[in-house]
Amino acid sequence: MSTHLTRRLLQLYVGLTLYGVSSALLVRSGLGLEPWGVLHQGIAERTGLTIGVVSIIVGALVLLLWIPIRQRPGLGTVSNVFAIGIAMDSTLALVPDVRGLAAQIPLLVGGILLNGVATGLYISARFGPGPRDGLMTGLHRLTGRSIRLVRTSIEVAVVVTGFLLGGSLGVGTVAYALAIGPLAQFFLRFFAVPEPERTAAPETTPAEPVTEAAPAQAILRG
Repeated sequence: MSTHLTRRLLQLYVGLTLYGVSSALLVRSGLGLEPWGVLHQGIAERTGLTIGVVSIIVGALVLLLWIPIRQRPGLGTVSNVFAIGIAMDSTLALVPDVRGLAAQIPLLVGGILLNGVATGLYISARFGPGPRDGLMTGLHRLTGRSIRLVRTSIEVAVVVTGFLLGGSLGVGTVAYALAIGPLAQFFLRFFAVPEPERTAAPETTPAEPVTEAAPAQAILRG
């Protein structure tokens, strides 16, 4: 296995694991979750399932929606469905509930920052977008609407549904929405994996590579 591929695989799975850890920290902070986390928590409250298991189920259902919009999953897409939920439940089993803003605020800030690091790691690995990101980019391509509009519409629907089901909506949700874009954009550049050098045949002109990270980068550009 080449060093280049090894680094990409390492980034993918470290990033997905840290994403699950960061989501668990937001849960333990008690100050509000990221949009999809609100939905996952609301469903968990209604069903008695763990939030990690709900995340896996929702991710799998969203992935099924890729079929009619003709999106193609990658290794990162399938891994996203399972790795984040497993890491999230494992972290929740280790990190206890906290009380008081002196403990809640550091967990919230740490969770948001770690989520940005995790996003930069796994997207830069270029193994395909997560199910939810792929749904956004697929609908963007299908409808012709802007990424910003499609993303906002989906996440508003997700947050409202999750809140009505009992999910945690609060200052942390707003802080996440404001911070995650700049953080992810920074860490995307920081963890970018350079393309391996290729020797092109003299009589051919190499085409510009199209990477699997392109849809996710488009999301961050809005």
